Amino acid sequence: MSSTTDLSAHQVIYNGDWGAIFWSPMLWQPEGGPYSTKAIQRFVELLAQSEVDTLAISPNTQVAWYPSKAVPTVLDHYTRGDPQWGDWFRSHPPEINLAMMDRYLDLAEAGVDWLAETIQACRQREIAPWISIRTNDPHGYLEKWVDNPINCPLFKDPKNRLRGTPLRPGRHADVLWVGLNYEREVVRDYFFSMIHEVVMEYDAEGLELDFLRTPAICEPNASQETIDTITAWIADIRDLTQERAMQTGRAYPFGLRIPAALGALRSIGLDVRAIVNAGLVDFISPSNYMQTAWNLPLDQLRGELGSDIAIFGNVEHGVNGLAAYSPERGTTEPRCPYVMTEALLGAVAGKRVLGADGIVLYNYYAVDEDNGQRICTRQNMRADYSAIRAIGDLEGLRGKPKQYAFTTILAPVWNPPFDTPDSFPDILEPDWRRAYRLPMCAEPSDCGLQLVIQIVVDRRENLPGLGVSFNDSWPTIEAQATDELLFPQLDHRFHVPEYTAFNYVFEVAEIAEGWNEVSVYNGSHQGETAEDRCRNSVVIRSVELAIR
Repeated sequence: MSSTTDLSAHQVIYNGDWGAIFWSPMLWQPEGGPYSTKAIQRFVELLAQSEVDTLAISPNTQVAWYPSKAVPTVLDHYTRGDPQWGDWFRSHPPEINLAMMDRYLDLAEAGVDWLAETIQACRQREIAPWISIRTNDPHGYLEKWVDNPINCPLFKDPKNRLRGTPLRPGRHADVLWVGLNYEREVVRDYFFSMIHEVVMEYDAEGLELDFLRTPAICEPNASQETIDTITAWIADIRDLTQERAMQTGRAYPFGLRIPAALGALRSIGLDVRAIVNAGLVDFISPSNYMQTAWNLPLDQLRGELGSDIAIFGNVEHGVNGLAAYSPERGTTEPRCPYVMTEALLGAVAGKRVLGADGIVLYNYYAVDEDNGQRICTRQNMRADYSAIRAIGDLEGLRGKPKQYAFTTILAPVWNPPFDTPDSFPDILEPDWRRAYRLPMCAEPSDCGLQLVIQIVVDRRENLPGLGVSFNDSWPTIEAQATDELLFPQLDHRFHVPEYTAFNYVFEVAEIAEGWNEVSVYNGSHQGETAEDRCRNSVVIRSVELAIR
């Protein structure tokens, strides 16, 4: 923990972007009519009832989504219903984008600064209001990405843009990682002016720079000169937050939301080790881009970065790449911890047991799919806000049903080298064994629960038998075949038809506090030829664990 800033009060941090209050009007203003401060008050009230203690609100893409006087805003050239604005984010239908823009316009025309109003609503309910500045938000990069109306004028000049260097060898340029180039002084000055405004002109109590969505700052293999330039820019922002703390007489925590791949970050200009060692930040918030990083070694990061900094554990929108399936509907859905309470509790337990100083729930609102027009495809999904009350401390998690999982390759957003290495899919040839480690919390032996380990594999005829051991136990081959998920996601209870699974039962007393290991054995011995090895190999799609 920072020796100068006590962050122990920040145990449940709700991190929501500029859409959090505006995406689901039927939740926050069901009576309809022009959007008003009632929606903001109801949103913040629900967070308070859910025992959220900190709201980190992100009010920007390349432009401000709040009424900025320092930088261009999203409403500067918007007129109600303007069709050119309908395609600014292609994964949303145009009418959804326009309806959300109109809700911002409703408040602007009423003279309401929604960011200031949100901060005030937090203060009234004893929720700490923080600002999270996205340093290279990808919204608006797709389709007409240079001329997209939600990107800033600087982006039109190729000198200010990154090249989108492929993150994977042999791949074409990654448009999502084109971004603004922070090697350019004009870019750094632009974002500093935005940061100066939200720190000095708004009554927030903390600042986060989000370098995770997306990790695009400078060209890869940045020079030491470039790294030093970015570190100096961070130092200037630290000075700004300390000046604000002096003005208000209260601490103003400053930190970074980042991938855990510190070496890859240094390669693009952000030297986290140097920044931490210089005392420039109070916290870091490491995570993956879109899926929960189940086996992120927070304890290892603690050992490397020291005890004078808070390290938060993050839960992301996705469980992993395995979908939930409903044969009745004939539909699949990505699994989300904000809908599957057991997955939320498992993800949080894995972070807390490794010493997380608090938990960040990132874009929890993104599964509030009731947007008033009912044209989104994921109508089955709705975030369970009541579950948040269970995640405030580790002891309260013990004895509750939980889901644990592992990271997998995740389409369409898969982000090596920044995301933690994916564990699955994996292949077991005959006689092979694989071991997989993840953090779990110990459970009381008298809680009436079992540990169920599920091995999810490609469906095919004549699958070889699999053996499983847990924490060096003797391998067992006793398994129950199933097509069901360990826990359903509402009415989506099954794996997709291409997969099947096997459940192995263990005692919860075997769970260690901290790191645990699952070993999987291919029981076939027919591997003398290449044809034998191919025929008797098993493709493992995931290993899932349930406390139930």
